[in-house]
Amino acid sequence: MWPDVEEQVAVEQAQIAQLFEAYQAAISKSSQQEPDFIELSALATMLHSFYTGIENIFKRIALEIDGDIPSGYASHSDLLTAMTRSTASRPPVISEELHVRLSAYLSFRHVFRHAYSFQLEWDKMRDLVLQSPATWQQLQTELDRFFSRSNPR
Repeated sequence: MWPDVEEQVAVEQAQIAQLFEAYQAAISKSSQQEPDFIELSALATMLHSFYTGIENIFKRIALEIDGDIPSGYASHSDLLTAMTRSTASRPPVISEELHVRLSAYLSFRHVFRHAYSFQLEWDKMRDLVLQSPATWQQLQTELDRFFSRSNPR
């Protein structure tokens, strides 16, 4: 069962890598100058897609390994928190440090889904955008560690 999960996660990882490739120029430019409205909207879309991809990974692990996905009002937050805990079927997927970093992306995704694009503020997005490649690298490292130490092959 775990090799299937690892393959499914790899598909999501490839899609997130493609996302970063598509937005690399915008991320780089935003580190030099504040984005205009259209660039800001595009970067907000990237952040939304980034966390959605991460959540897809966590859902796959929760469903295939844990046998259940959290539901209810706080399900997104509960899913993220569940990835920091071991279960009878697996060790923790991510560290507490990464949980804290990813919580900020989850919060932004909520804002993105409920706000108008003209309400986006670069000051509130800057760190998320500029730290997204490093956050992605940390998640990949922790996923590799998770699958290498816990995958019964």
